[in-house]
Amino acid sequence: MNSKFLQTALAMPDAALFVVRLQNALAEERAKRLHFYEVIDENTKMEFINGEIVFHSPVMKRHNTASGWLYKLIDTFAIITKQGFVGIEKILISLTRNDYEPDICYFNAEKAASFTPKQMKFPAPNWIVEVLSKSTVEIDRGIKFRDYAAHGVLEYWIIDPDSETIEQYRLIEEEDAYELVLKAKEGMIHSFALQGFSIPIRAVFDEQTNVEALAALMSAK
Repeated sequence: MNSKFLQTALAMPDAALFVVRLQNALAEERAKRLHFYEVIDENTKMEFINGEIVFHSPVMKRHNTASGWLYKLIDTFAIITKQGFVGIEKILISLTRNDYEPDICYFNAEKAASFTPKQMKFPAPNWIVEVLSKSTVEIDRGIKFRDYAAHGVLEYWIIDPDSETIEQYRLIEEEDAYELVLKAKEGMIHSFALQGFSIPIRAVFDEQTNVEALAALMSAK
């Protein structure tokens, strides 16, 4: 927990009463979350965020293209270097309060070693990528941004397919917060979570650059 938040809470004269009310509210929320687990299915993109089930509409082609091209690069590299597991779209990340389905998520080999073929809920990944859309931009930059940091996700990329820009954030662990490392449309980007993974930013948005980047990763085996 963020130490500043804790200090603010402890300064409240009615802190104990607040905790009781909070516990009651969270108990009600847990019941809603169990219902979410009962109704979620493989064909619908659903997330559980702060007590509410959030349904997501189909994405535009540019969103799908960006996430698909980047996934192909990350997954290929992780397989070649035996560095873990990469999930896309329908991998359910179950955190202490919320459940998300990130566009792309990477788990290092240590975490992935315990996964089973029928597993449906996963712990916090080492790296998450979200591709912005009109309906998700506030969530991706708001609650997810804070929640991913609070649960130790080491690296977070936010991709804007409209401006063809990538924002790369790195976790400051002692603060449970992200710092912006890079925001760019061109040049190289280097992952902190997946050792050795480096690609041209344009490979996420341009087909020919993507093909060339994939060939480079394959040749580096």
